[in-house]
Order: sequence, then C-alpha cells, then structure tokens
Amino acid sequence: MNRPARRVRERAATDHDIRQTARTLLVEHGPESVTLRAIARELGITAPALYRYYGSRDDLVEHLRRDVIADLGDQLAAEVGELPDDAALQLFAICRGFRRWALTHTKEFTLVFASPTGGVGSAAGSVATLKQVTEPFGRAFLRAAGHVLVAHELATPADDIVPPELHDDLAAYRDDLLSAATEAGLRVPEGRLTLGTTYLMMQFWARLYGHVTLEVFGNYPIPVSKPDVLFDAMLADLAREIGLDAEPR
Repeated sequence: MNRPARRVRERAATDHDIRQTARTLLVEHGPESVTLRAIARELGITAPALYRYYGSRDDLVEHLRRDVIADLGDQLAAEVGELPDDAALQLFAICRGFRRWALTHTKEFTLVFASPTGGVGSAAGSVATLKQVTEPFGRAFLRAAGHVLVAHELATPADDIVPPELHDDLAAYRDDLLSAATEAGLRVPEGRLTLGTTYLMMQFWARLYGHVTLEVFGNYPIPVSKPDVLFDAMLADLAREIGLDAEPR
C-alpha cells in the first residue's frame, strides 16, 4: 500500500471501528487476541495510528470491558423491566440472566469477570468484585439487592460475628448498596443495612459468581448432567440463607 492511500485509511478509521474490531477479535479468538497490532492489521492501518485513540493496549481493553459491561447491563435491565415489581423475583432474574449471558458469551465473560487487573485477591485488582463492575451491571445487581432490603427483613448475622478485619471493607460495600438503592429511588429503613446484612450480600455475590465461573470453565468437581437443576438448587439455598420465604422463580 502506498503512503497516501495508507494515510487515507488511517484517517478513515474511527474509534467505533477500532472497538468493533477489538470486540470481534475477542469473541472469535479470546482476550489474548486483542492487540493493537492485530486490530491495525484488520483495519489495514499502522499500529501507531491507534495511539491517537488509546495510549496502550491496556487502555483499549479497559474501554472494551466497559462496552461489554454496558451491553450486559442493558440486556438485564430490559429483562427485569418486563417483570412485576417483585424484589425477590427481579433479583433472582438478574442471577439467572447473568448465568445465561456468561454461558453464551464465554470470551466476554473471561475478559470482564475472569481476567485479573491487579494484585491477586485485592479489592482494586479483582474483576470479580462488584466495586470493579459497578457500571452498569454491578449497579443493576446492587439496585435489586437494595430492593430486597426494602421489601424484606432478611435473616442476617449479627455484626459481632463478622470478622473485625473486614469491617472497613464491608462499610465501603454498604455505602455502595445504599448509593445504588438511593439512585433507584428506594429508601432503606434505618438500621436495616447492618454490617451483618452487608456481609450476607457479599457472600451472596461470591456464591453466585463462583458457581457461574465453575460452570463456564467446566470446573465442577464432579460431572453434572443437569446443570440447570444444580444452579436452581443453589439459588434456592441462597434464598433460604437470606431469609426469603418464597423459592426463587
């Protein structure tokens, strides 16, 4: 390709083209395939031309993560929007929707929910934390959890059984829950959202995330012929543990 023609192609490449190409590479070949060189090759431009839009591959991947999360959040919001105003029903619909999306979008799930971005296990570096995925999927989950807090008095553990070393982290997570509830127009009764309640919600998310991750990567400890039944049983366990009388539907 001669230089004038290449310059025309480089000017024609847009941020949308770049992210669309990155998304295609992700879906077809996995997160490791998303490189500036590969994207430039697909667009027929030089890799340095991409630096006008992104400072590094990590910068591009972060924007790609946000695109994936936005799509997931929009999809789940649309599904929940068609449901009755039932707090538990909506919360468990989000749980099922998250699992269904993860099983049908395994490459995107891997990028967003199973790729470390910092220190192992750290709040700032683990994409499994709701803090890391608050926009907008995490917010949808937190809003649904807040709705449950308003509508139901949960069977929560006393604050004094929560390890003291976790109090600061749980207090920050409690602030996230309250913020999400407020944004959704919900008023959590005073004293309802204790550290014990927050601890319960954190465990709820960890159980859901862990189960879905095991299923996506085929890491169940035993062969499971009916994974839908196992997932529904796990949701029923969670419903009982948090004190919801009705079985999740």
